[in-house]
Amino acid sequence: MRRTVWGAGLAFAMGVLLIAAGSRLERGVPEWVLVVPLGVACAGVLVRRRAPVVCLGLGVVAVGLDAVVGPSLGTVLVFTDNLYAAALYGPARLARGLLMVTAVLAIGAGAGAGFWAADWRLPAVIGVQASLVLVTPVLTALLIREQRDRAAVERVRAEQVARLAELDRRAAIAAERTRMARELHDLIANHFSAIAIQSTAALSRADLDAGTVRKIMESVRENSVEGLAEMRTIIGLLREEDALPGSGDEERPGGEAVRLRLAEVEVLVERVMAAGMAGSLRVEGTVREVPAAVDLAGYRIVQEALTNALKHGESPVEVVVSYEVGRVVLRVWNAVGGERRALPGAGAGLVGMRERAALVSGSFEAGPSPAGPFEAGPFEPGPSEAGPGWEVVAVLPTEERSPAAAEGMSGLSSQVVGLVFPRGAAS
Repeated sequence: MRRTVWGAGLAFAMGVLLIAAGSRLERGVPEWVLVVPLGVACAGVLVRRRAPVVCLGLGVVAVGLDAVVGPSLGTVLVFTDNLYAAALYGPARLARGLLMVTAVLAIGAGAGAGFWAADWRLPAVIGVQASLVLVTPVLTALLIREQRDRAAVERVRAEQVARLAELDRRAAIAAERTRMARELHDLIANHFSAIAIQSTAALSRADLDAGTVRKIMESVRENSVEGLAEMRTIIGLLREEDALPGSGDEERPGGEAVRLRLAEVEVLVERVMAAGMAGSLRVEGTVREVPAAVDLAGYRIVQEALTNALKHGESPVEVVVSYEVGRVVLRVWNAVGGERRALPGAGAGLVGMRERAALVSGSFEAGPSPAGPFEAGPFEPGPSEAGPGWEVVAVLPTEERSPAAAEGMSGLSSQVVGLVFPRGAAS
């Protein structure tokens, strides 16, 4: 605001100096009369930003009065600033209208002067002068206005890009936290569930001999050591800058890289059997190499299914790994007794297994099943409480496919799962 006031005062002073120097047409009026339209035009300069339309109105009034009593050069120069401010700070429609009006006035002034003087050279001189006074300020303001609007658009676009980058960063952090939680759950739950069950059995039985207690304690120690080793493994992966999460390759504390494989689920079954449950494993088809992501997902799904069986189920536990064309089908069945084991659970196991299957474009279902996986087939749906067992089925594709093919295979996998879990039976 202070700069505007100083600018208006400077314009008025320069205009007065021009009037005093004789930069005007003599009409026989006192010089102070010419100061009046100059003051009106300078008053418009005072409100050029806050009220550009008022600024234009005062400028038009000032130049009209000046044309009657003068005109004077100072008032005309200040009027050009009135036009400039109205086109720059006023509405866009007003700016475009001013350009057309000033262009018409400049052409009309040149044509009128030529017609009045009957000289073809006069229109060119008057037209150029009128264009400098009328068109040039408006055209300059329009160019600056366009650049300002373009800068504002770019600024908004930059803010939107920054906002999207922040949203992407937050989504990546949330996805990484979910992945870490899933990995920690899969790595630890199996071992500590076995420890809890075995220690509970040892504490609740007073008739156990020293040999049995020692065997239980050895199993507890083995699970504890394995759990701690795997905890150190995942902490090491989190600290390692070059770690590739989800690749299926993990590092033991000694530095040896190890890859979790579906072919090694026998170790998981043996661990469950060591915890006191009867178990069996059956491999169908020809064992072959599968992608690392499928290897890891399949291993973790079987591990979590066996952990749930250990925590909540009864003997026996039966695992089937079927190597089929283009996919691997995993089925884990366990009996469900009348009384469930009283071990707490957060329900994250089923969610984690479903997420792991989805990450490799597979399908996952879990629910009551009246028959073990070795005798599985289509069955009549019945009440969920009536099933003597619980079954987990995961279908994992093993081939790279286009999105359309993946969608078709996902539908086929859902049909395979649907044969085992009728609608309404899965939990």
